[in-house]
Amino acid sequence: MATPAATHDHAPDKSHYFVPEPTAWPFILTAALVAVVIGVWGYLEEQHVGMLPVWIGAALAIYIVFRWVRGICLESESGAYNAQVDRTYRMGMAWFIFSEVMFFAAFFGALWYTREMSVPWLSGEGAKVATHLTLWPGFENTWPTNGPAAVGGKFETVGAWGLPFVNTVLLITSGMTLEKAHHDLKENHRLSCIIWMWVTVALGSLFLYFQASEYIHAYHELNLKLTSGVYGSTFFMLTGFHGFHVTLGTLMLAIIAIRLMLGHFKPDSHFGFEGVAWYWHFVDVVWIGLFIFVYIV
Repeated sequence: MATPAATHDHAPDKSHYFVPEPTAWPFILTAALVAVVIGVWGYLEEQHVGMLPVWIGAALAIYIVFRWVRGICLESESGAYNAQVDRTYRMGMAWFIFSEVMFFAAFFGALWYTREMSVPWLSGEGAKVATHLTLWPGFENTWPTNGPAAVGGKFETVGAWGLPFVNTVLLITSGMTLEKAHHDLKENHRLSCIIWMWVTVALGSLFLYFQASEYIHAYHELNLKLTSGVYGSTFFMLTGFHGFHVTLGTLMLAIIAIRLMLGHFKPDSHFGFEGVAWYWHFVDVVWIGLFIFVYIV
């Protein structure tokens, strides 16, 4: 990784914007991810390329990300970043979260379009072409639906007030414990901050455990699968991608907790902590939307 410019006494020169030295990490990471994609494609298309590209690509990607992030952490702790660098990191994280908002907005939009437009049209409501008479006779405007011709067979939905409600409480509580940790960091109460950070990690891990239990129950007892028509696809796409984001968020929280234990971050300089906190609160808000529009409505 890059080393910050130094003055005659070897202290970082913060009078100029920090520019890292050229690195090959982005190109190697791209190659690793391409290997993963090729392996997954071969598996899905039964092209018999085997899972070796997936394992090699994933292992290489994890190694590179670890080395890359480690270098950035060392740059930050060395004092190489000035106020302008801090602002650019904040802008970058803000735009990243905005892109994530648009990502989930597309899936929420697909759910709304299906429920409010395509399903009523298929049943003949307001349609100029009588699809309920020609294409899908007898199709009714009901939700949840597995689509015309009962694709995937009959299924039951997951009740909102079981594990989904428990997970809602867990995520909301995790947001509170994370804010408590942030307050302790700003007050320089490091031990308390570390404890609350690990509590937040535990709550995120518990959420993932309950979601996995919910999926097993849905598959084996409710016959609710990704192939259960339009409801199954939207349900698992929304909750599955959210679970993926919770997994990443929990890993990032654990890394921040470890960095705190190593003495990283200061009460007045800790954007690494704040950036992960922004991401986690975004995950919380998305789940509340999921709980309302997928499980309740």
